[in-house]
Amino acid sequence: MKGAGMAPQTLIELWRGGLCESEHAGHAVVYGPQGPEMIWGQADAVIFPRSSCKMIQALPLVESGAADVAGLTDRQLALACASHSGAALHTQAVATWLKDLGLADDDLRCGAHVPRDPVARRHFTCTEETPCQIHNNCSGKHAGFLTLNRHLKGGPDYIEIDHPVQRAVRATFEEVTQETAAGWGIDGCSAPNFACTIGALARAMQFFAAATPEGGLRENAAVRLRQAMVAFPELVAGEERACTKLMRATGGKVAVKVGAEGVFVAILPDQKRGVALKIADGTNRAAEAAITSILVNLGALDPAHPVVEEFLPTAQRNWRGLETGGMRRAEGFC
Repeated sequence: MKGAGMAPQTLIELWRGGLCESEHAGHAVVYGPQGPEMIWGQADAVIFPRSSCKMIQALPLVESGAADVAGLTDRQLALACASHSGAALHTQAVATWLKDLGLADDDLRCGAHVPRDPVARRHFTCTEETPCQIHNNCSGKHAGFLTLNRHLKGGPDYIEIDHPVQRAVRATFEEVTQETAAGWGIDGCSAPNFACTIGALARAMQFFAAATPEGGLRENAAVRLRQAMVAFPELVAGEERACTKLMRATGGKVAVKVGAEGVFVAILPDQKRGVALKIADGTNRAAEAAITSILVNLGALDPAHPVVEEFLPTAQRNWRGLETGGMRRAEGFC
């Protein structure tokens, strides 16, 4: 992919004993109403957005009218954008959604995995039961795909690249990023994931940030999705997850979404700004630290809020409580 190998910039450092022990490099862009405002690394580095772009994948569900025909609630729209933990509140909601469609777990194409939620995980660890596809962190997105598929009258294999659902997703993705997809790969949930530059992903988030209910079908759909995310942050991720905690910490004024392999995006409607970042080594701790740092830098997150110390800890301690070092923003970042 063009640009995939472009040199990243060191964003986050881990220090111990007065020495820099680890460095996490990456790319990040803050995109405002007039274009890119801040760039670290390379804005034209090509990435897979992974799950960070679920709100883009959900746009056809809403703007097509499929969501309204099915009577979807804001809770279900939040789940369509979610990488949930598989807690009971997530799985029960997806199961009900499928039942309302007259469908079942077997109609999903996301596959099954043991959920991240500790209570649900313990259940499967301590019993002989196996998880269903509704436990997949992407089952809400797939329930959205099934809802759109019913509206489009497509075949059952809605994850195929040439299926009407994925054709609609690709067209929308290219329109809001304003780029032809640089390629595509199969995501962990078996759906296609389209590649773009990090700058284009930030531009798409800026579209969500600047959208208004009066701006036409697509903008209205974008508003509904971002509002659903901030209204129900516990559905977008789950308790103890960065997405949920950061949205709560910003008072519901910012929608944030993680993607696998060190990707994070943020939508800031009050500032009409969008943010996208990718940690080159795919480390989640660095992605959480970097998005926290950017939100503080933009004034969207109070630097004194406890969540900042959680995800960008100035002091790290060992099992005996001794301070061993801490995380820092690299020089030149934020």
